[in-house]
Amino acid sequence: MSADTSLLYEKLADRLASLIERGVLRAGQRVPSVRALARREKVSVSTVLHAYLILESRGLVEARPQSGHYVRHRLSRRPEEPRTTKPPATSREVAVTDLVRRVYSSSRDPKVVQLGAATPSPELLPTERLNRTLATVARRAGGVGVTYDIPPGCAVLRREVARRAVEHGCDLVPDDIVTTAGCVEALNLALRAVAKPGDTIAIESPIYYGLLQSIESMGMRVVEVPTHPRDGVDLDALEGILRRVSVRACLLVPSFSNPLGSCMPDENRERLASMLDRHDLDLVEDDIYADLHHGPVRPRPVKAFDRNGRVILCSSFSKTLAPGYRVGWMAAPPRHRDRVELLKFTTSGATPTLPQLAIAQYLQDGGYDRHLRRLRRAYAEGVERTLDAVATHFPAGTRATRPTGGFVLWVELPRAIDALEFHARALEKGINVTPGPVFSPSRRYGNFIRLSCGFVWSERIERALATVGNLACEMASRAAA
Repeated sequence: MSADTSLLYEKLADRLASLIERGVLRAGQRVPSVRALARREKVSVSTVLHAYLILESRGLVEARPQSGHYVRHRLSRRPEEPRTTKPPATSREVAVTDLVRRVYSSSRDPKVVQLGAATPSPELLPTERLNRTLATVARRAGGVGVTYDIPPGCAVLRREVARRAVEHGCDLVPDDIVTTAGCVEALNLALRAVAKPGDTIAIESPIYYGLLQSIESMGMRVVEVPTHPRDGVDLDALEGILRRVSVRACLLVPSFSNPLGSCMPDENRERLASMLDRHDLDLVEDDIYADLHHGPVRPRPVKAFDRNGRVILCSSFSKTLAPGYRVGWMAAPPRHRDRVELLKFTTSGATPTLPQLAIAQYLQDGGYDRHLRRLRRAYAEGVERTLDAVATHFPAGTRATRPTGGFVLWVELPRAIDALEFHARALEKGINVTPGPVFSPSRRYGNFIRLSCGFVWSERIERALATVGNLACEMASRAAA
């Protein structure tokens, strides 16, 4: 899409947003259909669709199946955002597994409303089409489907991954790609390729607890880097840490991190790539949420700015297509590739063949981008509705992030509320939220929780959010008494 076209749909979105903000288009009112607006404005249908996507990501309109687009009912107030985090800038051991195990023991209970799990609802995924595709490739594969697909993995899938990576600014070819059993295995292999037990890894704070568990299992240490809720890692703080602490590598989630949902601006990504060169440092980049941007443009990975082979890019299809297929991938620079393939072979031997073939076929058949557009709209709506619920039901002083991608929300409760106690009391009511301390090796974020927005909105979800909001109000009032 050309820059002129991009400006056109942005201007159209801004004009419609102005009409909504001034009350010309009122809450609940149907806006012009895509084709009607395209005719009236003398623009393409694609331009109008992109404009409406922007308005959806801003929470101004919502799409209703077989009905059209409507102006959303919006609260006039939004919770303030949390402040930039300030973790201790010291190297430390990681010991979170026992806490994570205790917190997540209830995550498998189907009777519990899972407001904390960062997994997409099956209702949002193309399950039937994937099932048909899997059956088709299984019939065609013959013996290939039951043999080991040794590293670097499925050739046709690696071609599709490389093709899409080039579209996102990464100069990759299929031989650069190694398929893995999900993104977690890719990240584990990457860390083992660039560091050894006892080395210190720089991480954003807060960070997904699964990554902390991986680092703990490898006997590595971490240093937490201050992180802004919108712009991601504070690069000035990281620069200062690199001068004082012996850091072997960085592990970062620049695009819609979990749990903050922050997204590093392009100029910061370019600066980070230069910083890696200056400090002779490797970056393990977790790009798993980048396809789930709520706006019109996918953020480019830091890998797109990497000129000297400093970045190992890792991702998977777990958040967009099929968590249970466990199909991920990584792109390692030539100096790490042999080591990565050896580690993959000695760790798990091979990635399951049929799921790789099914996803490759799905990508080849087309429709993935259409599916992503629907998924992004659903996640953007989930984030907006959850923010509305937090603003409505949670106590005064509650803060929450405003992610522009992904499907998790980071909520700061009043300081008097203990997140671990809050988690336990919510479970008594049949609701699971994820308490903040599991996202930090220093057990910080004692009054924070993570909420998932990766669901189809329902009365059950709405009631659960109201229930935990009222619980937070009760705990805050009790602490103030």
